[in-house]
Amino acid sequence: MNLYPVLGTTDVEASAGFYREHFGFDPTFDTDWYVSLRHPLPPHAEIALLDAAHQSIPADFRVPAAGVIVNIEVDDVDELASALEAAGVPIVQELRSEGFGQRHVIVRDPGGVLVDVITPIPPSAEYAASFAADGAAG
Repeated sequence: MNLYPVLGTTDVEASAGFYREHFGFDPTFDTDWYVSLRHPLPPHAEIALLDAAHQSIPADFRVPAAGVIVNIEVDDVDELASALEAAGVPIVQELRSEGFGQRHVIVRDPGGVLVDVITPIPPSAEYAASFAADGAAG
């Protein structure tokens, strides 16, 4: 089984380019109206971008993605946050550490989707008990 988001966008090329350029995704299928991307490193995360006005979407739902946050975990959010800022990527929440076990920055992709770039950090005592024994949020 596999699960991945398909995000409606008004500019498939720009949105796909954003994930390729800044996060290292590679296309597995690429047309002018749909691009499927897969990350080359395990666990091989996937994301797809779809022209929000495409006829394959039911007419009443042909709108760009909104109210969506895509989380991307990276080894060094500080380094990537600096690179994103230098590249002119819109930062909507500055880099910060959270008691719930994340150091993160939130940026906006060309389609308006929020991308929360995260490096896990030890949670505060307040949140430590909220995690499953294997470290995954539970």
